[in-house]
Amino acid sequence: MMDTMKHYPGLLLFVSLAGSTLPAGAAVDFEKSVAPILQTSCVSCHGERAALGGVRLHTADSMKIKSSLGVSVTPGDPAKSALYLSLMLPKGDPRMMPPAAPLPDAQKEVIRQWILEGAKWPAGYVVGGRKAPAKYKDDMALVTAVRPRILARSRVTAEAQMKPYTETIPATDVTLDFVPIRGGTFSMGTPETEAGHAEDESPVHSVKVDPFWMAKVETTWDAYRLFMFTQQANEKQNPNAMVDAVSRPTPPYVEMSFGMGIDGFPAISMTQHAANKFAQWLSVKTGHFYRLPTEAEWEYACRAGTTTAYSFGDDPAQLGEYAWFAGNSGEKYQKVGTKKPNPWGLHDMHGNVKEWTLDQLDDSFYAAGGALAVNPWNKPTEPYPLAVRGGGWADDAAGLRCGARVGSDPEWKFQDPQLPKSIWYETDAQWLGFRLVRPLKVPTAKEMFAYWNNGVEHD
Repeated sequence: MMDTMKHYPGLLLFVSLAGSTLPAGAAVDFEKSVAPILQTSCVSCHGERAALGGVRLHTADSMKIKSSLGVSVTPGDPAKSALYLSLMLPKGDPRMMPPAAPLPDAQKEVIRQWILEGAKWPAGYVVGGRKAPAKYKDDMALVTAVRPRILARSRVTAEAQMKPYTETIPATDVTLDFVPIRGGTFSMGTPETEAGHAEDESPVHSVKVDPFWMAKVETTWDAYRLFMFTQQANEKQNPNAMVDAVSRPTPPYVEMSFGMGIDGFPAISMTQHAANKFAQWLSVKTGHFYRLPTEAEWEYACRAGTTTAYSFGDDPAQLGEYAWFAGNSGEKYQKVGTKKPNPWGLHDMHGNVKEWTLDQLDDSFYAAGGALAVNPWNKPTEPYPLAVRGGGWADDAAGLRCGARVGSDPEWKFQDPQLPKSIWYETDAQWLGFRLVRPLKVPTAKEMFAYWNNGVEHD
């Protein structure tokens, strides 16, 4: 840092002044004032997906990273904070940030004042990522309260008793059909000889999963809109007041079906967090425990006892009978359940919309399972990439294979006008949806909490 001062004495004067006492004023609000600057001017090159020069600026921990100008942020001292020093370098210096054009003086002052005040960073906040809503802190109490009701309603306790059933959302005529999936062992992943095989689908490994029910079709707007718009669910008349404690999406800023259809069509463009909260909302409403499937559960159900690329065989020429994809969708999603089901009675496991799972996408996770992985779940530690399965209406045949995997990407919400980006919507993922599972064994309250708040940064 001192070398920098020798070359730019004007900078030395400026940062020396920065260390002096400033007139009293309102404290800098990180979320309202600092995060938007980092979002628009910094994290595209120094964030979740990129770390030019080894520097990231998207989490509190990343502020401790060193660069040629020193530690990114030294709380209380702008003169020792590389983030601030880089903003003050003269145009033409390769270390000046942002490199295209200097920040406006007002924004530089926001960063300086924020550092001077101690560089306070809200616990768990991820610039460009996700942070749990305020109600997150109340979720454990809610889970503890609702679990006894779920236990009381879970009368089926043995796999042999499992049958298909229809769940009706209380105070509505909206229903969801669930199919029993017997527990078992299968080979997860794809061999190198399979057409379309990708490296992250290897190695093929043995996985054991416990029994569960899975939704017969993808979650439709009919059900999801009840979650989005409280008044349509008549929840004020619902004696189960606990449902009001579940976090709900903010009003969407665009029409989220993008004109492709509502009644009987799959809900789309929600984040994994939103899908998790829908599962929690439905569980509280109905008294049955629902969640997203793990990658292992999803692939097990998709394969339905088969070992081929698709649940119907290896010939993609048959896809048109089972799936909506790039070859027949007309560049939009279609009504759920209109194509042939797989051998276990599940529709649209191939195509129509991609489907969220609970897992972090990790190329090395398959190899870490050992001889037999039992109910594997790669719990997310980062907002991206999360595992998505099944392919969608815009994908070619290879993307619809049982073993094909896709990782979520920040670009899925590129057009989101909010800063920070919404935790509820993936504006640019108009081929992304989900379906739910209900495990036979009711999890503990702690496990329920983990499923419903999966991967979300929190206090």
